[in-house]
Amino acid sequence: MFRSLRQLAGRVALGAVLASATTSAWAHSSSNSYLSLTQRNADLVLRADIHLRDLDLIFDLDQNRDGQVSWGETAARTDELQTWLQQGLAVRGATQACALRPIDVLASQHADGYYLSAEWTITCPGPQDVSGQRLRLRYELLFSQDNLHRGLLKVDIPGAQSSAILSPDQPEAPLLQGEVSGWSVFQRYVAEGVWHIWIGIDHILFLLSLLVLAPLVQSRRRVTKWAAVDSLRSACIDVFAVVTAFTVAHSITLVAAILQWVTPPPGVVEPVIALSVILAALNNLLGWFSLRRWRLAFAFGLIHGFGFASVLLDLSLPAGQLALALGGFNVGVELGQLAIVLAFFPLAWLLRHTAFYRWVVVMGGSLAIAVLGTLWLVDRLAA
Repeated sequence: MFRSLRQLAGRVALGAVLASATTSAWAHSSSNSYLSLTQRNADLVLRADIHLRDLDLIFDLDQNRDGQVSWGETAARTDELQTWLQQGLAVRGATQACALRPIDVLASQHADGYYLSAEWTITCPGPQDVSGQRLRLRYELLFSQDNLHRGLLKVDIPGAQSSAILSPDQPEAPLLQGEVSGWSVFQRYVAEGVWHIWIGIDHILFLLSLLVLAPLVQSRRRVTKWAAVDSLRSACIDVFAVVTAFTVAHSITLVAAILQWVTPPPGVVEPVIALSVILAALNNLLGWFSLRRWRLAFAFGLIHGFGFASVLLDLSLPAGQLALALGGFNVGVELGQLAIVLAFFPLAWLLRHTAFYRWVVVMGGSLAIAVLGTLWLVDRLAA
């Protein structure tokens, strides 16, 4: 029975390795749009920024097939794009829908490329006093094409500053609805922190590369570089050291980036994250010459923290909610990371005596992760 259980666990572990190895090379390249509500004189202005890459998936904008979407190709279909945008955006007052009246469509640039930016004034039935309105936004663009897509909303109205992340499960958010409780902000960003690490395949593979040797000890035998650990306590200490080092490091740079003490460009951060995946995986193949994994976790965890910060930086949180959002997001990242450890380590411990674990999971898995990391590195350097 125990043998059959080990075989079943082996199949599960192999499936996880293969799933990771076949993941798209676009790991951690999330699809986000940017939504904002501001006040211009007496008007409420809603703005939506949508990446040209995302629009190309729907409208096939790259007519000359050069692999790039130009503003000229996009501007030629402005009316069609404007209609599509308004079909996916809706604003409601307390009892009735509000009208979105187009202002302009233009190009804008974010850290990850060019966006189409559209603006509308919001006209609602009844009194137009901003302070007296209770508005909600419903956002449904791109969710049917990409369930990982997120709409990052920022409300910057005097006396009504807030932020939200819109998703397929939660496509609505208040625009003007009185004071937003601190607890609701914290809860929302805990959930987003968990989600962010779960969709960040590069973060997951980096962490797994550091944990895969926890139930093993270095061996002097030529047949294999690794032997099974007998003490569960020592293996748990190894896991604790790696996870703690990674947590401390990425928390430092997450805070530093959000407070804008250090702001490295995404063009540097993302390739270095890919490089960290490669080095962590190759380190598993070096036997007695390998580095202490908790040191790798801390050193490259500093870089991964900048990657985690990108979501919160893109949202441009108002100062009043910064600490709550930052704290909730970081807690969410830790909870997501803990779930990964709890799912992986018991299987690793169960399989540690098997040749399958040493050769397929550790050696073969590390080699596959190194290859995948190399693909990410090349892709990100070329972007």
